[in-house]
Amino acid sequence: MSVTPLAAVHAYLDAFNAGDSAAMSAAFAADGSILDGMSPHLWLGPTATADWYRDVLAEGEHLGASGYHVSIGEPVHNDTTSDAAYLVVPATMTFDLNGTTVTQTGATYTVALRRSVDGWRVAAWAWAKGQRAP
Repeated sequence: MSVTPLAAVHAYLDAFNAGDSAAMSAAFAADGSILDGMSPHLWLGPTATADWYRDVLAEGEHLGASGYHVSIGEPVHNDTTSDAAYLVVPATMTFDLNGTTVTQTGATYTVALRRSVDGWRVAAWAWAKGQRAP
């Protein structure tokens, strides 16, 4: 796994951007949680990442959205104490909506991480939506 908390966040997002739910799960703590604006809003436990990603794809199919890509900026908070870390990063998401590229700027991605014997893993994350660019 990752040697730094920020590297773990990048590994998780790289897996998301590649559509690789198995790699997302590998970068995620087994007892982790996800809080997102999409219903049902909260996913918990060993299947949290797979369940959340399944729900993302189902909602995307319903709305005509696909091709999700998240990029992050420099952390606003990057705090590590022993085996726990907390990162807050500005984020941008792009996706295709019925043939039109949509960019969502000004989002915030907040992540709690834990270090285990094999490195850092995402323990929880929350996404706060930004503004949809015209």
